[in-house]
Amino acid sequence: MTTRILPAVGDPDAARAITTLLSQLPDAEPAAPVTDSTSLLDTLARLAGEALDELPEVVLVHERIGPVPALELIREVSLRFPAVGVVLITTDAGPGLYTAAMDSGARGLVGFPLGYEELAARVQGAASWSTGVRRHLGTGTDVFTGPGGTVVTVTGAKGGTGATVAAVQLALAAKASGRTVALVDLDLQSGDVASYLDVQFRRSIVDLAGISDISPRVLQDAVFTHPTGLGLLLAPNEGERGEEVTDRVARQVVSALRNRYEVVIVDCGTQMNSANAAAVEMADQAVLVVTPDVVAVRAAKRMVRMWDRLQIRKAEETITVVNRHTRNTEIQPPLVERITGTKVASVAVPSNFKELQSATDAGRMQDLDSRSTVKQALWALAGELGLVKTAEGAGGKSGGRLKSDRGAIGFRGKGKDRGAATVELAGMAPLIIFVMVAMWQAVLFGYTFSLTGNAADEGARAATAAATSGNDEQGACEAAARDHLPSSWQGEAHISCVPEGNLWQASVRLSTPILFPGAGSFPWTVSGSAGAALEGGPE
Repeated sequence: MTTRILPAVGDPDAARAITTLLSQLPDAEPAAPVTDSTSLLDTLARLAGEALDELPEVVLVHERIGPVPALELIREVSLRFPAVGVVLITTDAGPGLYTAAMDSGARGLVGFPLGYEELAARVQGAASWSTGVRRHLGTGTDVFTGPGGTVVTVTGAKGGTGATVAAVQLALAAKASGRTVALVDLDLQSGDVASYLDVQFRRSIVDLAGISDISPRVLQDAVFTHPTGLGLLLAPNEGERGEEVTDRVARQVVSALRNRYEVVIVDCGTQMNSANAAAVEMADQAVLVVTPDVVAVRAAKRMVRMWDRLQIRKAEETITVVNRHTRNTEIQPPLVERITGTKVASVAVPSNFKELQSATDAGRMQDLDSRSTVKQALWALAGELGLVKTAEGAGGKSGGRLKSDRGAIGFRGKGKDRGAATVELAGMAPLIIFVMVAMWQAVLFGYTFSLTGNAADEGARAATAAATSGNDEQGACEAAARDHLPSSWQGEAHISCVPEGNLWQASVRLSTPILFPGAGSFPWTVSGSAGAALEGGPE
């Protein structure tokens, strides 16, 4: 349903700011601002004389409207036109004025400087109240009656990290717990949600791009109802048409789905554009999927920094999920959290593509075996994100079958071969221990190498920053490099920082510990170096 909004603003600068922001609201039809209280009352009286339905749902009253004071004007509008929701716009959003505005009959209060989310929430609240009043008066029309759901975006740090699989499984987990769920494919040029769920549907999100009023019926026509119960809003088959989906379209679609479904999962792909940037900004939770390798972690760091520069989302408000995780990899979730500055989910998705291959090849991700460790991890992630009603609901009957299967496996392990297996294990124990020790030592060597490179990089950057501000470059370089080393490695660290032309070159040498940090070190060292260019400084 379209929300008609009538601004009453006397200040030209404020009128321009309000009009610009109102034009971005989904399902909004802002009228030209009236400049004084007399014009507002005359306009409302004329519209009411034609029909009650001709009145706008929302009136925005600026605090400096004049000649009638804003609070008195709100009281007058509320008494004469009770089916209109009034919102006060003010620079003073304190509790005293808020109480006075509510006593005068306002349905909300928005403070300057205006923010999109706050204005959208106040307008939506006033419009819902106005629609309810008109419905009781017998003049209501078709409106959204949804619960106002949770929006979660899933973005891949780079291609191939598994963002679509994660989005599909999160949606299936939420649906299995009894929630109404919509899954949106905003990977506009190469979306694969339809392929993963074996869907052939002609309509897509592009069909909503040219519609200014996304009514429930229009939305229903564009959404495909999957046999699992998911509502799917797919990416276009022709990738070039993805350009038709702008940030305004994305905001309208996400808002409409939020009002219709309890949970909205948005697959944003890996390439940022205005549409999925708007979705990430509007989301209650933004999930960033990364794999434990250097390239993916660097891509995640770039993505988070870009979101912060564009004021889309702060790093600390982003949840990073480590996919294809193994215990013997050098990059573990705590290191990812430290590098990206995000909050890493406690659930890490294990690396086991064999479990996914048959379901992926068949295009039936909904048929993934309940015993799959990947599925269990992603459904546990859904619980961590609060997408399921109860912990038991996330697993449902599948969880029961999983426990039964585990029990059966354990029972079979107690058969006649148990004694033979014990003897074989005892004979292989020394070899197993040796292999484990060797692997652990290799991990320590690799981790030491990673530490030297990272510390040298930070030291070089600190030196160039100190040179720019006129501080001690040498001291800043050594301090930064040492601060980025764990305490067990700092004691034997050899750090050098020297200028070479317009570069500051930092090198770090560390001894590889034997088995455990602090228990002793090998006689050889591991070195890492990095350089950073001077970008200007004090004359």
